[in-house]
Amino acid sequence: MDNTVNFLLLLVILLNFFILGSSRLVSCIRTVAIQGGMLSLLPVLAHGFSGHTLFLAAGAFLLKGIAIPFLLFKAIRQVRIRREVEPLIGYVPTLILGTLATAGSFIFSDRLPLIAEHSQSLFVPVGLATLATGFLMLITRRKAITQALGYLIFENGIFVFGMLLTEAMPLMVETGVLLDLLVAVFVMAIVMHQINREFSTMNIDKLSSLKE
Repeated sequence: MDNTVNFLLLLVILLNFFILGSSRLVSCIRTVAIQGGMLSLLPVLAHGFSGHTLFLAAGAFLLKGIAIPFLLFKAIRQVRIRREVEPLIGYVPTLILGTLATAGSFIFSDRLPLIAEHSQSLFVPVGLATLATGFLMLITRRKAITQALGYLIFENGIFVFGMLLTEAMPLMVETGVLLDLLVAVFVMAIVMHQINREFSTMNIDKLSSLKE
């Protein structure tokens, strides 16, 4: 079971690299949806079958794999955006930064005083690498929708860390985190639609130059 979990976590890292190197919003949203669906398997694979893990897995799959991507697809149809144009940092440099951040995550986690159970898994390095990927998306992309994807990837990193504590965290807290994420993305989609309707752009550089 540990090998299956580690293989799944390695796939999450590969998806991180694909997202960092892609300019097509549709492909990025689909990749984030696939990543969310894969992460929804972690509670069951890491902690076995129980009412707790099954409920968390089902909730994560519905939100990360279906509901949130649906809202983002709807948003890009409304604002008629298909690509991220002129990112603040190019795709190749972003991939290089992502690779360095991922390597640094593995090196840093290897030096942490983890218990034996966690030191043999990839939860900590993959969680750190996914957090770094989300952060890079937030600071290197101009489009608000792409930054929303960065926020989702950042949350996926938090979700990976949460798997280390899922047996200790109350079920209501975990459910509340997922519901907060759904509400946040739903509100973000509405805001992006309103911004595009009012100003005919989703470029944050132009929006930041607006004055009263």
